Amino acid sequence: MAKRQFDDIFMELAVNLAGKSHCIKQHVGAVLTKDTRIISIGYNGPPSGTHNCDEEWPETGCSRDSKGGCSLAIHAEQNALLYAVKNNTSVEGATLYVTLSPCLACARIIYTMGIKKVVYFKSYAEYKKIAHDEGVDFLMKFGVEVVKYQGILENQGALI
Repeated sequence: MAKRQFDDIFMELAVNLAGKSHCIKQHVGAVLTKDTRIISIGYNGPPSGTHNCDEEWPETGCSRDSKGGCSLAIHAEQNALLYAVKNNTSVEGATLYVTLSPCLACARIIYTMGIKKVVYFKSYAEYKKIAHDEGVDFLMKFGVEVVKYQGILENQGALI
């Protein structure tokens, strides 16, 4: 049996974290690492202490904002970054593993926080049926390494 790489372990964890999401539309997980250590995790969903969309609105999910996005959801990568910062953990130079490539708004935050590399499993553009991954394009334009995960997951969870 081949030795598992950290990319496989961290992406598998992100996939499994996505299963914790209470979102009706899409389950997304994120793992933030530094020097082969996990420094934070996150999954998409409403802020702590508010409504879980799948429990409050099991048929439709939360209401939509003016751009058609979830009115309550915090994206998985935002949750991972917020949790790290809330706990005084430096994210400068970290690597982010996420099951869905970052949207443009998340990409701006990722860049601003000093994340050096993003590894994603599925394309946000394909999910949203748009022409290209604006978040990926933004990150690459400003020097953040972005890689589509090509490994093999042993435990794929409900995401795939």
